[in-house]
Amino acid sequence: MAKTKKTPTKNTTPDAKPTEPPVKKAPKKLTGKAKVLSSKTSYKGPVFWVTTDRVVEPGNVIAMRDVVRHNGSVVVLAVDTATNAADPGILLIRQYRHAAEGFLLELPAGRIEPGEKLIPAGKRELIEETGYRAKRWSKHVRYFASPGFVSEAMNILIAEDLTLGEATPEEDERIELFMTPLSKVLSMIHAGKIQDGKTLIGVLFYASMHTAK
Repeated sequence: MAKTKKTPTKNTTPDAKPTEPPVKKAPKKLTGKAKVLSSKTSYKGPVFWVTTDRVVEPGNVIAMRDVVRHNGSVVVLAVDTATNAADPGILLIRQYRHAAEGFLLELPAGRIEPGEKLIPAGKRELIEETGYRAKRWSKHVRYFASPGFVSEAMNILIAEDLTLGEATPEEDERIELFMTPLSKVLSMIHAGKIQDGKTLIGVLFYASMHTAK
């Protein structure tokens, strides 16, 4: 007897729909400031002090934070456009920095005294370190150099219409002055000859503005 050839039966089960990836929710925006649960001064010196704080930060993060406290600093980007407006002079100072173990080229800068305003602090520091005075002052940029553990804010000002006078540096300061064309300062930056953060930020930001004019 001949065997009947069976035809394969079709699968009548409907095709399963592909699973859609879960919709990702946008991360919750964190706001507010830390709540300080306790704070103690671990060190106090003439320029800065260190606190050890137990805090609750936004997002309900509970942590111990050591913070170097500082009143903030003013940095002066003194610009001479009288000689060559297309390639203005930038006033740099050279001094020894023990923490960096060497001499650095920098913009003039110093600590803001308690209660002191920015521009008066800038005028004071510029005269003390270089002897220069400026008729025109403007705010340039503000930043935090190392916000992970240092509270110091760096405030860079632009000083223009310069006249040279006598400097009155601090007793422990030995400062050399260099009025340097912007183009040369930029070349030194790209060659790695300027390594000071405030100078890099101040000059490069000014150069971008100067080029856009």
